[in-house]
Amino acid sequence: MRKLIGFDDDTLDKLTQLGRDRMATLQELADEAFADLLKKYGVPIDLKDALRKSAAPGLHRKH
Repeated sequence: MRKLIGFDDDTLDKLTQLGRDRMATLQELADEAFADLLKKYGVPIDLKDALRKSAAPGLHRKH
């Protein structure tokens, strides 16, 4: 599925340079950033992660 995300010119330039430095595409950088954001808030990234979190004792979060 495709979605559009807007960036200001300065941010896009910095992301483009970061991609070149790390030999990564903008999509790879976005995937990494969104995975980190989901992890930060305790949202499972995939089914394997969800199962791991549900089986871990004492790690359940209440919002």
